[in-house]
Amino acid sequence: MNVNTLKWGSTFFILTGILIAQFNLYPLYIFIHSIGAIGWVVSGYLMKDKAVMTNFGLQIPIFIIGYINYFLN
Repeated sequence: MNVNTLKWGSTFFILTGILIAQFNLYPLYIFIHSIGAIGWVVSGYLMKDKAVMTNFGLQIPIFIIGYINYFLN
C-alpha cells in the first residue's frame, strides 16, 4: 500500500466517524474515527511529517479514554 492510498483511506474513516457522531451512534464513531487517526499517524511517520503525527497521535489517547469509558461502564 502506498502512502497516498493510506492517506485517502484514513480520511474516509475520519470523515465517516465524524458523520456517524452526528447521528449519536456511540461508540461506533469512536472506533471508525480512531482507525482513520491511526492511519494518519502511520502515514505521517512514513512522510516524516511531525505535525500530522502530533495532530492525529494526540487523538489516540482521547479515543482510548472513550474505549475505557464504554467498556467499563
